[in-house]
Amino acid sequence: MSPALNNRFRTALLLSLLTLVVLFCGQALGGSQGLEIALVMALVMNLGAWWFSADLVLAQTRARLVGPAEAPELYQLVTHLAERAGLPTPRVAIVDDPAPNAFATGRNPAQAVVAVTTGLLSLLNREELAGVLGHELTHVRNRDILVGSVAAVLAGAIMLLANIAKYGLIFGGGGSRDGRSGHPLAVILMVVLAPLAGLLIQAGISRSREYLADDGGADIAGTPFGLASALAKLGAYSRPPREVSANMAHMCIVNPLNSKFLNEWFATHPPIEERVARLRGERP
Repeated sequence: MSPALNNRFRTALLLSLLTLVVLFCGQALGGSQGLEIALVMALVMNLGAWWFSADLVLAQTRARLVGPAEAPELYQLVTHLAERAGLPTPRVAIVDDPAPNAFATGRNPAQAVVAVTTGLLSLLNREELAGVLGHELTHVRNRDILVGSVAAVLAGAIMLLANIAKYGLIFGGGGSRDGRSGHPLAVILMVVLAPLAGLLIQAGISRSREYLADDGGADIAGTPFGLASALAKLGAYSRPPREVSANMAHMCIVNPLNSKFLNEWFATHPPIEERVARLRGERP
C-alpha cells in the first residue's frame, strides 16, 4: 500500500472510530434514546460547521480578504499555484499577526480561502512561500477542510456529552430508569475515557492529513525544498500567535500552540524535523 493510500485509509478508520465514540457516549448517557440523540446532534453540528466554516474562521482570526490590487504578488502566486493544482483560484486573506503561519478554510474548493499571516510574508522568500501555499492548496484539493471540520465537531460532541454525563453523576443522574438511561459504570467510563479518546483520534486524523499535504504542496510548487526550508524556519519561531486559538491550531501548517509537554500521541501535527527530513529525502 502506498503512503498516500495508507494515510487515507488511516483517516477513514480514525473518523469511523471517532463516530463510534460519539455513539457510545450517547448510548452510555441515555440508552437507545441517547444513541439517537447523539447521532442527530453530530449530524446537525457537522452540517453547521461545514457550511459556515469559512466565515467563522475568518471572523475568529480577524483575517482580511485581499485582491490583486492590495496584494499583487501574493495573489498572483496563489493564482499560479491554483492553476497548477487544477483548482479555481481561492479567495486570499491576510491575518495581521507577526507569528508566521498559514491555513485554508471553506466548505469546498469553490468557496475556499487561503490565509497567511503578515509574519509569514515577512519571513519567507518566494520559493518557501510557494511551498506553504501549495501545502494549503493540497488541503483544499483533498477536502481536508471537511475532514478537519468533521473531526473537530465530533470531538466537541464527545466533550459535550461527557460534560452532561459528569453533571448528571454529580447531581444524582446516570442511573437506569425504565431501560432508557445508560448503565452507571458505562457513564463513568465515558466521563473519564471518552474525551481522551476523542483528542487522541482527532490528533491522529490531523497528522495523517499533514503528511499528504506536504507531499502535495511539494508537487504543486515544483520542488520540495522550498516547503522544507519554510517548515524549518517556522519550527524555529517561538513566539505565540495573537489570533489563533486552541480549537483552530490544527488548521495551520504548523501548530503554533504545541507544547513540549504534549507527546506525539496528542500532537495535531507530525514533528517538524520529520516533515523536513521526508521532504528532503532524508531519514528523520
